[in-house]
Amino acid sequence: MKALLSFAPFFVRRGGAFLMALGLAVVTLAAGAGLLGVSGWFLTGAALTSAGVAFNLFGPSALVRGLSFVRIVSRYGEKLVGHDATLRLLADLRGWQFRRLIPRVPLDGRTWRRGDLVSRLTADIDALDTVFLSALGPIATALAVGAAMIVVLAWCLPGAGLVYGLGFFGAALGLPAVLIVAARTPGETAMAASADLRMAVLDGIEGHTDLRALGATGWAREGFTAASARLQRARTRQATIGALGNALVQALAGVTLVGLLWIGLEAHHAGSLDGPVLVGLLLASLGSFEIALSIVRSAGRLGAAQAAARRVKALSATAPAVQDVANPLPLPCGNSVSFENVCFGYDPRRPVLEDLSLHVASGERIALIGSSGSGKSTILSLLLRLADTKAGTVRVAGENIADVAQDELHRRVALLSQDTPVFLGTIRDNLLIGKPDADTPECWRALTAARLDAFVRGLPEGLDTWLGEAGRTLSAGQARRLCLARVLLSSASVIALDEPTSGLDPETERDFMSDLSVATGGRTVLLATHAGLAPGMVDRVYRLEAGRLALSES
Repeated sequence: MKALLSFAPFFVRRGGAFLMALGLAVVTLAAGAGLLGVSGWFLTGAALTSAGVAFNLFGPSALVRGLSFVRIVSRYGEKLVGHDATLRLLADLRGWQFRRLIPRVPLDGRTWRRGDLVSRLTADIDALDTVFLSALGPIATALAVGAAMIVVLAWCLPGAGLVYGLGFFGAALGLPAVLIVAARTPGETAMAASADLRMAVLDGIEGHTDLRALGATGWAREGFTAASARLQRARTRQATIGALGNALVQALAGVTLVGLLWIGLEAHHAGSLDGPVLVGLLLASLGSFEIALSIVRSAGRLGAAQAAARRVKALSATAPAVQDVANPLPLPCGNSVSFENVCFGYDPRRPVLEDLSLHVASGERIALIGSSGSGKSTILSLLLRLADTKAGTVRVAGENIADVAQDELHRRVALLSQDTPVFLGTIRDNLLIGKPDADTPECWRALTAARLDAFVRGLPEGLDTWLGEAGRTLSAGQARRLCLARVLLSSASVIALDEPTSGLDPETERDFMSDLSVATGGRTVLLATHAGLAPGMVDRVYRLEAGRLALSES
């Protein structure tokens, strides 16, 4: 429960909407209980009136219709306001979680698997909608309506308030508390198994070729089946707890009704309570138990919500591997890049980079070549400060990047990697990621520099053409050029290119590389590549071997 309470500030931010939803929920339940009570009193009174003319039919019938109308309107309003506030709350939580997630993913990928990150950002956040819609709101409604019902019973039928209070609050508060404890373990198991299923699906999709080639599809299928079985067992236990809770609420409602009837009949025999009023009170009391059923149905889900809250907090509480200094320095003007005696590696006995030094003047273009795993991508990651060096210094415009704000550094240095994605959306949407306030002429200039403008102009909707998921409506070369245009649109004056032609066919690769030097003109460029380099494309070529750089003649 402590993890759930830690999200209280997000609820407070939407407090006005939640209070309105709560008020409408109270009106809905009160109107429902009142409708049953008035109907019972009306029908009983009419039946006991011999001639039918001595009983006022118009007042009660109008009250029944009025309460019905109020109940319909208030229930609709409650659902509209409550669900809207909850969806906005989930959006707030996702935005907060995504902001916390970004600095933790690049370096800590060894700790967090992609499927688990997806699960924590989607399913775990979704599970938190239970907190208000199925827990806090109904419980607050139960307290308000239950207290009002006790006052009415105590006034009309002395002694009945205590019986009703014990039965109603036992069903609405006591029983759910027990069920929440019972549902905690299956809730945690369900959330973990659900995350395992997502990871199994993503691993199976992304690694399908390797699994087929290695004959390991059966192993992957067994892992998926095991996770599915765990989820099924956990869901079954949750459903069993929910069904048992419903049965116990009905039993408590029945026992409470019998107790009220016993007290009411004694009062009726004593002449202190009319029969129609007794029936009305009994039905109104029974109608109020509707909220207890709602609370009990959500008790099992609240266990999962607690588990989800702990998982979300665990991720957000992880310290970023790279943090800004308390008082960052401004990044001076200039595009020069320097690596001074840099060492880096996860294993001290096998460093990736060892005593590496490199200076790139403003506007220069250099290429880094070497075998896979030699550390080319690591150099670019250190330049963007996705990792901190173990020793040595990385400078941009003469300033140690460890002393400047990461946001400012990333405005100066942009990365285009082999994994840079095309996002679901329009061509304009993808470009504006590089510069959100860019206007149409700027977008076209970036496309022209990346030699993609002719293709986009030929599309019926131009910049507003919708792209499929992961850019599947584009060829590989077009997708890579669109990502290059996004980088060129940014204000970055230093561009890091990490295998930008990976996965392209030889002809497309040659075209892309030949256009690169023109497209990046005037900017400082660090290019890590296996591709062939045309003469004059870069100013210098460095070969990386055993963690050290050497000037290459090729």
